[in-house]
Amino acid sequence: MTSEGKELRGGPDGLAAAAPRRWLALTVLAVMQFMLVMDITVVNVALPDIQADLGFSQGGLAWVVNAYVLVAGGFLLLGGRLADLVGRRRVFMAGVLVFGVASAVCGSATTSWMLVTSRFVQGLGEALAGPAALGLIPVLFPDRKERTKALGIWGGLSAVAGSLGSLVGGGMTDLVSWRWVFFINIPIAVIALIMVPRVMAENRMARDGRRLDLVGAAAATAGLGAVVYGLLQAADHAWGSGRVLLPLLAGISLLAFLAGWESRVADPMIPPRFFTNRTRVTTNVVSVAIFAAFFAYMFLFTLYVQQVHDYSPMKTGLAYLPLTLTALLGAGTSTLLMPRLGVKPVMTVAFLGGAAALVVAAVGLAPDASFVGGFMPGLLMFGFFNGLAYPALINGALHEVTGQDSGLASGVQTAMQQAGAALGLATLVPLAFRHVDRQLTHGALPQVARTDGYALTFRVAAGVLALGAVLIVVLLEKVSGEIRDPLAEAAEASTDAKATEPSTGATT
Repeated sequence: MTSEGKELRGGPDGLAAAAPRRWLALTVLAVMQFMLVMDITVVNVALPDIQADLGFSQGGLAWVVNAYVLVAGGFLLLGGRLADLVGRRRVFMAGVLVFGVASAVCGSATTSWMLVTSRFVQGLGEALAGPAALGLIPVLFPDRKERTKALGIWGGLSAVAGSLGSLVGGGMTDLVSWRWVFFINIPIAVIALIMVPRVMAENRMARDGRRLDLVGAAAATAGLGAVVYGLLQAADHAWGSGRVLLPLLAGISLLAFLAGWESRVADPMIPPRFFTNRTRVTTNVVSVAIFAAFFAYMFLFTLYVQQVHDYSPMKTGLAYLPLTLTALLGAGTSTLLMPRLGVKPVMTVAFLGGAAALVVAAVGLAPDASFVGGFMPGLLMFGFFNGLAYPALINGALHEVTGQDSGLASGVQTAMQQAGAALGLATLVPLAFRHVDRQLTHGALPQVARTDGYALTFRVAAGVLALGAVLIVVLLEKVSGEIRDPLAEAAEASTDAKATEPSTGATT
């Protein structure tokens, strides 16, 4: 039931009239999404303190991050489709509740296994709440111009949240305790649970007897989970080892089975038509690239300033302030430019600029580098171009998506983000570590070896973003910043045609 006692299901496209309190609803959804995204990076700076307090081994400590990424990445598609079928508001609130309770347990953890288990549950909450929240935006904002603006705000806040996580994590760890990187989620979750029923209606696709494709759901969840697990294992093991190859091959096999199954089943979880849109597919592919580069950069820069320049957690967090501010500026610029230039030019500039920023960041790394002359140019540039990219990515990922599939499209995009994060940690970060080890065996000083290794990875990540820019130029369609809704356009055309028919004098 809605705040007015009604449930909105919409027409065949699942879109209803604009919600009267849609901007307030967007605020509530965006703040919760901000916390979900920030929770991926907020833990990084606190890891040494967590290890000391709970007695983690070095290998076990990685699972404080990996547990969240693994479950979120595996369940996001299922979460998105459940939101379409069961109700987006309902699934969002369930995810927020799970996330909030798990955050409380994380902050109260007294053993390593208790924290890791709670992080698994947190990831499940993200997998339910994230796609449902993003899937509500096309429903809340059926007007194309408003929808573009809303998606721009959403993408911008996601960009800022990823960079702000280190600042918040450092501040909480130094000033209070690492436990507060989890406790801060609780009041946000409570506010969301109170406000959501008051500012938005329930919404779901027109089911017409449709049921959840259980086989497809199981294959998608297990396949994505296995792929993400294999990528995470690649951070510590060789690519040819069984611990990497077996889950990767199993995951790919399950996803291949999923593709065949979905083409035959009557009510597929992921309709094959969803992947016929070239813009959506290209956007989701390049999303993997930019998230891989972003998370590798954040992870390695944090290690660099702490290991080479002896930054405290608080000082490390403050070092990200320039990146956070320019990410906000870039997101605002993207939202303003998309309606004028379209998605493709904005996304292309963002990827090329991000590649240039990583080259500048690599040049600025040195054992004796200063913050202003060495680190800041790369931070400023990388923050701006990442902020420029995210609103365009969200618009591209939801291009021509109707209300029927908005949750699914949101789940796919969020899953690609998680896969990108895992891929960056599995490929780019180990590349840096292997180079550091080689330098150390040849007698290099630790500070010099780390600087060279991290700079090498920044340059490789720049090449990944440049390749992404090429794919955008070649494959992305010319997409206006105003998202098309084909069914709504057909309805408008039908109405216009009837309006131009000669009058017969009859009344209805």
